[in-house]
Amino acid sequence: MNKLCLITGATSGIGKATAIELAKLGFNLILTGRNKIKGKDISDLLVKKYKIKSDFYKCDISSFKDVSSLVEIVKSKYDHLDVLINNAGSRFSDYKKSVDGIELTFATNHLGHFLLTNLILDLLNKSVSARIINVSSSSHSGKKINFDEIAFPKNYNRREAYGQSKLANVLFTYELARRLKGTNITVNTLDPGGVATNIGKNDGLIPWAKHLVYYLLKRQLLTPKQGARTSVHLALSDSVEGISGKYFYQQKVIKSSDESYDMFNAKQLWELSERLCGIKFL
Repeated sequence: MNKLCLITGATSGIGKATAIELAKLGFNLILTGRNKIKGKDISDLLVKKYKIKSDFYKCDISSFKDVSSLVEIVKSKYDHLDVLINNAGSRFSDYKKSVDGIELTFATNHLGHFLLTNLILDLLNKSVSARIINVSSSSHSGKKINFDEIAFPKNYNRREAYGQSKLANVLFTYELARRLKGTNITVNTLDPGGVATNIGKNDGLIPWAKHLVYYLLKRQLLTPKQGARTSVHLALSDSVEGISGKYFYQQKVIKSSDESYDMFNAKQLWELSERLCGIKFL
């Protein structure tokens, strides 16, 4: 029986590449993103080309209402979920707020996925062996979360906001792994590397070009397909069966930043996320 995987941010970049690679391997898919036309086109193409089942649902991951509606739809149509890939991400040069009034980078990269994951845990529990995969970044390194301002910053800095949101991905992964210990669900996080995607392009061509040039100069610029390899590996490889609470790069476990292992901060982030989402989990 084909495994079922939900991928956020599946209309471009790493998310789209991950969807294509998993479709090739026979996964059935639930794809989400903000662009309904692009999403449906991708989903329909994968169904036609690889003979799988795939559905696309429009969802702004930064919106609590959209995430809650998505989960209601998914629960009404599916009786289990094998893999959840929290992939959607963005960064913004200027301070922007989500529809819920929260700084948009944090809302998009962390809070929406925190809410989605917790709301859909019961479907993952119905899988024989479920996996949660959180796409982070090396940008989390060297960052510390300012809990007083991360959701409502007084002085916005694009790099700090993005780095803190990616650190939140790792802290969330480790805390969730502790809370899910002894269950059928594993959760891991990863750095996809420097990938030529559209992330940051919404801020204009200059910031986006700087991102690409940085990795080009380091000779580390990857295609979306190359950047998706670790996500695909974590979704299907027998070698990671039962492994949880780890940080991966190039399909191997590596050490994340020292700050990411702070259990007190992980619990503090969890409690803050619950308060902002207005729901208590686990």
